[in-house]
Amino acid sequence: MFIFSSPSARQLGFAVLASLAALSSPAADKPAPPTNPLTPGFNQVIDFRRATKADVKQATDMVISDTKASLQAIYKVPATKRTFANTMLALDNLGDHIGSVAGPISILFNASPDSAVRNQAQRSIAVISKYGNELELDEQLYKAVKDYSKTKEAQSLTGARKKYLTETVEDYERNGFALTPEKRKELQAINDKIGDLSLAFGANIAKDQGFLLVNAADMKGLPDDYIKSRPKAGDAYRIGLDGPAYGTFMKYAESDAMRKQLYTLYNNRASDKNLDVLKQLLVERQKKAQLLGYKTYAAYQTSSRMAKTPETVWAFETKLVDRVKQKSQQDLEELLVVKRAYTKDPGAKTITPWESSFYNNLLMKDKYQLDAEKIKEYFEVSKVVDGLFQTTQSLFALKFTEVKDPAVWHKDARMFEVQRDGKLIGRFYIDLFPRDNKYTHAACFGVTSGKATAKGYQLPQAVLLCNFNPPAAGKPALMSHGQVVTFFHEFGHVMHNLLTTAELSSQSGTSVKRDFVEAPSQILENWAWNYDALKTFAKHYQTGEVLPKALYDKMWAARNVGSGIGASQQILYGTLDMTLHDKFDPNGTETTTDVVKRLQNQITPFAYLDGTNMQAAFGHLTGYGAGYYGYMWSKVYAEDMFSVFEKNGIMDQKTGLRYRDMILARGGTDEEYNLVKAFLGREPNQDAFFKSLGL
Repeated sequence: MFIFSSPSARQLGFAVLASLAALSSPAADKPAPPTNPLTPGFNQVIDFRRATKADVKQATDMVISDTKASLQAIYKVPATKRTFANTMLALDNLGDHIGSVAGPISILFNASPDSAVRNQAQRSIAVISKYGNELELDEQLYKAVKDYSKTKEAQSLTGARKKYLTETVEDYERNGFALTPEKRKELQAINDKIGDLSLAFGANIAKDQGFLLVNAADMKGLPDDYIKSRPKAGDAYRIGLDGPAYGTFMKYAESDAMRKQLYTLYNNRASDKNLDVLKQLLVERQKKAQLLGYKTYAAYQTSSRMAKTPETVWAFETKLVDRVKQKSQQDLEELLVVKRAYTKDPGAKTITPWESSFYNNLLMKDKYQLDAEKIKEYFEVSKVVDGLFQTTQSLFALKFTEVKDPAVWHKDARMFEVQRDGKLIGRFYIDLFPRDNKYTHAACFGVTSGKATAKGYQLPQAVLLCNFNPPAAGKPALMSHGQVVTFFHEFGHVMHNLLTTAELSSQSGTSVKRDFVEAPSQILENWAWNYDALKTFAKHYQTGEVLPKALYDKMWAARNVGSGIGASQQILYGTLDMTLHDKFDPNGTETTTDVVKRLQNQITPFAYLDGTNMQAAFGHLTGYGAGYYGYMWSKVYAEDMFSVFEKNGIMDQKTGLRYRDMILARGGTDEEYNLVKAFLGREPNQDAFFKSLGL
């Protein structure tokens, strides 16, 4: 499933930070007014429940006026008196303060049931984003950092502080300080447009309330609890486009015609608005890259990532395509055997994209004796939450405590405190079920960064917004095993955010290079596949029977069924993203839909369906522009690191604590490659990654 985790100011510049979600509470700057629930005192709880439209606006105005005052203090320091504390730390405090307000507002934009609050949150994020664009190109701020970099103290810096200074100067210069003041003004206008377009793109996806009406006959094959829980319009059933509603229908509905209709609807979400928004976004990004002296936006983006250049990414994607092609062909042949038997047509030679899930389910049932609905009965949401918590508490020596009656944005949201060695180190929230106007995938949003301050360590906070199967009539909420894997994945981001010990907000938690940010979440997926971990919580919701080892063995045997098709889909997303940002002219005659058609037909075994526009709801094109390849790239590191757990024992706490302290706690304080190499005790390699795909 798609995921999304918010990086920090260091990574994205102040600007985009705000549009994603993010950082933290005021450190050294003047305290916020105690009356606003979104800006509580140091390490106090954010009162999401009480937040109004007026609070969102007031917090936004306040953070901008606070920041302006902090800026004046930085400007006023004479060049000869610059120190790390009065310049670099002051800059980190400033970014952190902006994040402390942008973070909670981002949650309200993505999850509040109140449309007035959501709309104000969208406006506020746009305002903060534009202000961030100003700061990115603030001449006096750049000069302050540059002056500091020439001091004796700066030149003797080591470790994380040295890295912070070097990257700050590089980011400024990469982001426009090589330009004339006139060109910088032009760049700021482009950045503002990019911020507005990115926000609009996401909002249009969230607002799309498309659905399909089907009659009782067309519901044949679907589970009873699914049918009972569908809203009705007269005699017709309403099938929405949220993940659980769409995924279940595509998997079980016997009506090929209805699956095709739903597939078409799903792959046209927000296309009435977003095709145009996307085109404009690509135009502005291309302008930005060229103004900054880069050939393409992909060249600009990769220059500050592990990959360094688009050529490295293209070589990586091409190698993947070659390695995966044979496996996806085998996967297709397996599905065709099932289709020929089901349709009694021995001549069937193709599988359409709206048939794949349906025939894959039959394949699992017939060849592997796996019934996804029966498997779900062992994964009651409350038990999965307990199991995930037990696993991570044991591995990382933590204690989670649920807060009773928390001040949250919706009754479904829950809040937890995290302790290490008896000391409170952070808080996280989970909001697991779909509802109208809520963020539509599964994602971790960082809300507050960990950071050393004069008052003590600032507690990091993170929010998990997911869309798992809600409870049905007479049944608790049950998860598919795929959703369990997604949940573990997202919780990996939560742990990365919360276990940080970084001194600076800019290097805290998920503030790592974008093509590494998924590794700490991908590694945790492996525990959702391990029987020793699963048997502690995978229990039948009615009888309490533990997931039988024989059933688990079948799940394991089928783990890589369709892995070639799944990998080819991920390669398609990564290649589409890179193509649009590296090998596409948004002003040319080729459209983004032409690109989708060409690449889908080249890379995946499923032919493109004319009239669909999946790119219009491909939300990663905003947050991950020219960065989606990072999912597969970081998986190489995730699987390599997991091989250490396989060797030492998957629940070996000694290995868990080494991983906690050498990878999660370090955040962006050192080069990611160095962190992985130190944990492995050798150079990283791709062997475990290809093994994980069954290759």
